[in-house]
Amino acid sequence: MSRNQVYEQLITVFQDVFDEDDIQIGDSTSAKDISGWDSMNHINLVLGAEQEFGVKFKTAEVAQLANVGEFVDLILAKLSKQTV
Repeated sequence: MSRNQVYEQLITVFQDVFDEDDIQIGDSTSAKDISGWDSMNHINLVLGAEQEFGVKFKTAEVAQLANVGEFVDLILAKLSKQTV
């Protein structure tokens, strides 16, 4: 799966969690950039991504993420391990 494909699927998770169809995300997007991105919605994003991509994240992995780009990198790493 390409980085762009991950973004295409991840944007739907963001749209569902924040109930905003025109939300935009990029590599540098972080919680401070999106209204309503609090700790509860952070958990909802992680759970939504796990369901969307069929992966599981460890708490320590998620705690280290600084922005969406790092989240996409983590998703890609998880997906690449599934195909090996």
